Amino acid sequence: MVPVENPLPNGQESLTIGVMPTDDLPETFHVTTDEQLRAVSNLTRHRIMAVLRFEPATITQIAERVGLAKGSSSYHVRLLERAGLVKVVRTRKVRGVTERYYAMAARAIVLPDPGEGGPDVLMRHAVADLEAAPVDGERHVRMAHLRLTDEQFAELGARLRALADEYRALSDPSLPDASLVFALFHPAPRKQTEGDAK
Repeated sequence: MVPVENPLPNGQESLTIGVMPTDDLPETFHVTTDEQLRAVSNLTRHRIMAVLRFEPATITQIAERVGLAKGSSSYHVRLLERAGLVKVVRTRKVRGVTERYYAMAARAIVLPDPGEGGPDVLMRHAVADLEAAPVDGERHVRMAHLRLTDEQFAELGARLRALADEYRALSDPSLPDASLVFALFHPAPRKQTEGDAK
């Protein structure tokens, strides 16, 4: 995958897709409508897009990988397709039935600024995925509170993006999934309460 050279505008989020066998994928898809935002905000549809991030899959394959009934899988994929987030990239006839293979519509899905107090969709999905991950599996989770200059803040953001891009380029669809999520941000000022002052 060719990394995005410029960071996204302040507040925007990006769901990046790994290397896909479809060569004609655009680099980014900007979510701009309410229908598209509703489509990506749903955890089940987020997990379906995760299945499609490396290779196209049929409704049956998606259902098996996400743990859904085939009818539910079809419903969610149709909503994603109608919103323009996934598309049919190939078809084949199997015993007289046409099988459709779906893939992401772009290598990265860019979400709009959620606005003050708005839900951070990607972080909510990431936390849900982390909580659903096997407890006996290896994981690396860390939170660090830093005090940085504006230049250091920008440099750290660029280094994190570069590191993610470096390892995304090494991704092999035959290997198990691993999710990398990072958030570098300035938290809202904390108001001191009477109890804090004591």
